[in-house]
Amino acid sequence: MGKKRIIKKTGGEADKGLKSRSLARIPKKKLDAGILHIEATYNNTKVLLTDKKGDSVMWSSSGALGFKGAKKGTPFAAAKVGELLGEKASMIGVKDVDVVIKGVGGGRESALRGFITKGIQVSSIKDTTPVPHNGPRPKKTRRV
Repeated sequence: MGKKRIIKKTGGEADKGLKSRSLARIPKKKLDAGILHIEATYNNTKVLLTDKKGDSVMWSSSGALGFKGAKKGTPFAAAKVGELLGEKASMIGVKDVDVVIKGVGGGRESALRGFITKGIQVSSIKDTTPVPHNGPRPKKTRRV
């Protein structure tokens, strides 16, 4: 028969090992201001911190923190990503950021709120979500 396996489920919490590992990889260069790009889709939330020129400094996503499946697109997962990146950003000396939000997912606001909790000033918020205008040309009518 063999041994019975007991699988413990955590209550939607991010993987502790992945979080500590991502905090270990912090860039050496110091930065005082930057641009925070948040891409919130229905399935995932990606957060990228760049310098003022647009060169990426650090990034993270819900999937990179250990969330799987439908949990990646939740506001809770996005908040955890924002908190992690806020912690990393404060370690390299970021004082204020401009925020660029793209997408219509559930993590739009919560990623930003998680980032702000680490004490970094937000100077501007810009929404660059693509909006369709009239869309593509429709298909030809079917002739039978």
